[in-house]
Amino acid sequence: MSRRIRLGMVGGGAGGFIGGVHRMAARLDHRFDLVAGALSSDPARAAASAVECGIAPERSYSDYRDMARKEAARPDGVEVVSIVTPNHLHVPVACAFLEAGIHVICDKPLASTYEDAQALYEVLERAGRLFVLTHNYSGYPMVRHAQELVTQNALGPLRVVQVEYAQDWLARNVERQGVKGAEWRTDVARAGLGGAIGDIGTHAYHLMRFVTGLRPESLRAELSSFVSGRSLDDDAQVMLRFEGGARGMLWASQVASGHANGLRLRVYGEKAGIEWLQEEPDRLSFRPLDGPAQTFIRGGHGIGEAATAATRIPGGHPEGYLEAFATLYREAADKILAFETGTPSPDLPGIVEGLEGMRFILAAVQSAQNDGSRVLLHSADA
Repeated sequence: MSRRIRLGMVGGGAGGFIGGVHRMAARLDHRFDLVAGALSSDPARAAASAVECGIAPERSYSDYRDMARKEAARPDGVEVVSIVTPNHLHVPVACAFLEAGIHVICDKPLASTYEDAQALYEVLERAGRLFVLTHNYSGYPMVRHAQELVTQNALGPLRVVQVEYAQDWLARNVERQGVKGAEWRTDVARAGLGGAIGDIGTHAYHLMRFVTGLRPESLRAELSSFVSGRSLDDDAQVMLRFEGGARGMLWASQVASGHANGLRLRVYGEKAGIEWLQEEPDRLSFRPLDGPAQTFIRGGHGIGEAATAATRIPGGHPEGYLEAFATLYREAADKILAFETGTPSPDLPGIVEGLEGMRFILAAVQSAQNDGSRVLLHSADA
């Protein structure tokens, strides 16, 4: 690290959740300075939010296009922007900043439609800037250790993958009670085609892909809207086939009563299985077919380089959600500085993973609309 990177933010004004998470993550390793923002389209709210975040009044904007244009013209303008808006704004905001020569860090999913995602890909190709998609669960140390075990063939050839993401915060019609995050997540115009499948299903899908490296070939999906009057799915059940013969199941639900944030991954190979729970993130279970079960502890014995590099404090002192987010921001900072010097940089979720997530959402919706018929994601010879 040689200097801090000048960061801007679009969205994330007062009263929102994810904007605050991104700001805390960016601060944790002292790699960014938040210097500008279009934190709301309402000028008064944008100005008030900027004061809370320590942004100078002259660098508070209510129009992201105005921000992109003016910041690009400043010698001390933002070098990267963090996009924490509802889904339908991800692409237009990202395009505005990429075309202004500014790198982008964007919350997931990539877009509200697959067509918009493809359009963003074309803009990114022309702009030649960096694009990071914050699939933050890949930043957990024990998720990285799980990936390392798979890569080292500790499980043997993979056979079965089960991933689930169970929440209950939409078990009632809270969008009609003024809950801000629920209002846009249940609105087709702002969220896109997918409800739970897009909001948390894409997290589960990316986690599965990140750890296993398996390439999904096809899926069958059933999407349900259990809450009366809701137009988007609040529960998704998906059967997956992978190239090479492995099989998978993905369940994403926001009406799973009693579950706060139940993200869980199980991977089974010929020799062993592993299990990780986001609500107990410092532990990874390893169960060999012929031998005693083991529990790997973050910061403990037997932990590889990938997990160690993502660890900040000794084992027994819990690390969690904010730290995993911060790992992606720290690596994004490394990537930006490496971009300037033309040196190798860390791999991070980006436009390719974003397009995969959008294709997953589209395929699940198409399958559900056709009574669970099989939809191809990738052909074996693609």
